[in-house]
Amino acid sequence: MTNIRYWLASASIGTMLLAASTAQAQTAASAADAATAESEIIVTGIRGSLREAIDAKRDLSVIADVVTAEDVGKFPDKNVAEALQRVPGIVVNREFGEGERVSLRGTAPNLNKTLLNGHSVATADWFILDQVASTRSFNYLTLPAEIIGRLEVYKSPQADVEEGGVGGTINVITRSPLDLDPLTLSASVQGAYSDLSEKFDPQLSGLVSWKNADETFGVLVGAIYQKRRTRRDGLEIFGYRSFPVGGGDALVPTLIGSTLFEQTRERYGANIGIQFRPSDQLEVNITGLYSRFNADNFNQNYIAWGEQALAGGGTISNAVVQGGVAVSGDIASANGGTTGFGVVYDAIDRQAVAKTVSADFDLTYRPTDSLSVHFKAGWTKANGDTSNENFIEFAGPGAFGYDLTSGRPEVSFANPDPLDPAGIHPDFGRIQSVTNDDEEKYVYLDVEKEVEWGPLTALKFGLKYTDHDRAAERFATNGGVFTPGLRCDGAPCTAADFATGGGMPGDFLGNIAAPGTLRDYWRVDPAKLRAIYGASTSPSNDRFLVPGNTYSINEKAWGGYGLAKFGGDGWRGNVGVRVIETKQTSDGFTIGGANPEFTNPFGGFTPSRAKRSYTDILPSANLSVDLSDQVVLRFAAGKTVTRPDFVDITPGVDLNGTLLTGRGGDPNLDPYRANQYDLSIEFYPDRETIVALAAFYKDIQSYIVNTTSTEILPGVFVPGSEPAGCVAAGGGNPNLFDCPYQINRRSNGDGGRNQGFEFQVSRPIGGGFGAVVNYTYSDAKANNGDPIPGNSKHSLNLTGYYENDLVSARLSYNYRSKFFIDIDRAAPLNQAALSSLDASVSVNITDNIALTADAVNLTNEKIEQYSGTRDRPRAIYDNGRIFYVGARLKF
Repeated sequence: MTNIRYWLASASIGTMLLAASTAQAQTAASAADAATAESEIIVTGIRGSLREAIDAKRDLSVIADVVTAEDVGKFPDKNVAEALQRVPGIVVNREFGEGERVSLRGTAPNLNKTLLNGHSVATADWFILDQVASTRSFNYLTLPAEIIGRLEVYKSPQADVEEGGVGGTINVITRSPLDLDPLTLSASVQGAYSDLSEKFDPQLSGLVSWKNADETFGVLVGAIYQKRRTRRDGLEIFGYRSFPVGGGDALVPTLIGSTLFEQTRERYGANIGIQFRPSDQLEVNITGLYSRFNADNFNQNYIAWGEQALAGGGTISNAVVQGGVAVSGDIASANGGTTGFGVVYDAIDRQAVAKTVSADFDLTYRPTDSLSVHFKAGWTKANGDTSNENFIEFAGPGAFGYDLTSGRPEVSFANPDPLDPAGIHPDFGRIQSVTNDDEEKYVYLDVEKEVEWGPLTALKFGLKYTDHDRAAERFATNGGVFTPGLRCDGAPCTAADFATGGGMPGDFLGNIAAPGTLRDYWRVDPAKLRAIYGASTSPSNDRFLVPGNTYSINEKAWGGYGLAKFGGDGWRGNVGVRVIETKQTSDGFTIGGANPEFTNPFGGFTPSRAKRSYTDILPSANLSVDLSDQVVLRFAAGKTVTRPDFVDITPGVDLNGTLLTGRGGDPNLDPYRANQYDLSIEFYPDRETIVALAAFYKDIQSYIVNTTSTEILPGVFVPGSEPAGCVAAGGGNPNLFDCPYQINRRSNGDGGRNQGFEFQVSRPIGGGFGAVVNYTYSDAKANNGDPIPGNSKHSLNLTGYYENDLVSARLSYNYRSKFFIDIDRAAPLNQAALSSLDASVSVNITDNIALTADAVNLTNEKIEQYSGTRDRPRAIYDNGRIFYVGARLKF
């Protein structure tokens, strides 16, 4: 019913705007002089940005949408991903409070291609789980919004647009100095306040652009510095496992935790553009980008360990079973909660960073009015590193009651006392590092010849070569050896040696807790954790290669395209084909074997290399027909491809020895491939109004799907005591076992389809007010019945704005319905519907100075995740609100 209300709301608003725009169009059509006068008016600010975007959309030859900056250094949102979510068909997720990746038309983020000024840009992640996952999805946190002038979202394929986006292609265009005033100076000074962390931090940016009087040479330099101290409160359930409950079997929550995530985010960025245009025949652009995102973070989680308690001989009583899940009960570890394990407390201190660098040389030469030669060459590299992770785990026997019926987990410990570190002891420790490097070198050559052969207007041909490397390494100590080696003042460390005074913040979990939720426990001091680990000596702190997370992928792609452009009175289009050959080399490690080539404390391993090549032929066609001066009908068809995620084409397996789950790759995976068809009708009654309806159908021929099966893996490291179902591997290492793992391997499925439609209206209403409305319906299904990651069936964006010479204000509401995230710990992970209300206000003090205020997530919405059904909650996260205040200057 909620989804229906959102759809009806958007449809009714769109209908009113359509009626208003139609009436105004009729008036304008009968007053040509007024229209001529209007064309001479210079419109700036929000209206100017929307007009520019509408003009660009109408002129593009493909089905696409455009977002433009309102002014230099004034992008419509604080984050590029947040700005993109205002585009029909695009949704974001805010797991850590900011949009980082985008999903387009029901496809997951890894199925979309991001370009920077028309070429690929390397990507990196700051969070260790994303670094290990090593997908192709672009993380927009590494791309400062201040340098962007325009975003083009290509929804239909065209032969001269880089392949790689089954969902679509997003081209990020930076500003050029010859497009700006002879001397442009802009700066922004703001303070960012995060209401959960209660911290106020600086946000600074500046841009200088100069060009000579002849407008033949220009230089642009921009720089930013941003800092924000964040906090995220969370309630987490790591999964469910079947146990005997009350004479039958029921799913029992494995671990239930109250978690506090704290982070200091620092972003440094700089870009440079050098433009040389000595004549109409020659233009040279040299651009460079550097972005560094420091992301150190500290996470603490006090957890009721029901799985280990029951697997170790404990009991569950007073259980209430609903839908096959024991939603409440009392659990005690062995001997009434006095032995074994019933509680575990994790504290993780990470030093993390994500960096992106790119440089390219772009030359356009026009020897004649009808011939254009375009050459581009460049290099881009990104690093996503957790240079050091200090992980400490405390554990002990326990007895607790739990209740999930409110959807907000409640846990009450009979023992130990969560406020007393004496109740548990160091049980597992690890120091590790993860590095993930992404690098590409590329060369493009395009030639376009204008012709006049009947309806044929131009021929365009191009060649490309790219050499892409992705490499990941993980090194870690052997936790089973490391923990007993920790010494504090000459004696084995206790939990108290790591503790800081006091417990959790007074408002911890205050926005998401139920009355019985665990909201307070003793805290680990990260400085003490670093000091104790830093004082450890060999062999306790020796790091070993973790082969399951160590691999390298090389992809060399050769290809080219041919494109024919057509046009006539009231119509235009193009037909082309793109041909790409990919040569792939995957290096990694396989586990065990009769004679492994090397061993370390994690087991025996053998290096593995796999090579393959494949060719994709990608035809495309685009046609636009002007049904009238105000109505455009578009049709597009084509074939698209997205290569598999890098981690999915590795030979190795990434294992979780505590939960006996894992994820494995297959170097022989075929890419995602799709045939797609698009239809759009667009109404432009005037330059500031658009009413459009677009339908899309993607026939996904080769979805990459999850296949989970039990695999007995020989001689694998498992921390702690021998897990149920495992057999000691022998060989003198007490931590190596032959265990039955639930391994999720990626495989090529039968395919599926994504289909739906988009509706959008953008319209000034009058009196300085205006509105932008769009709604997307996306129905995605795999032929084998698997859910499609990232697909929200309904998404809605409502933006109202007011603008005059003094004030510019915007209020934006964004909604996406529930969606499937992925398989996590051998079980589905889903997210409930997500919405956000954001606002921005700017007050012009002078022509050159404006005071600004922005707010993100005004209604303080929470992220809720579950496993398959809402009866199995997985997590609730509270990121709080973010407020920005400051000033913007332009000269």
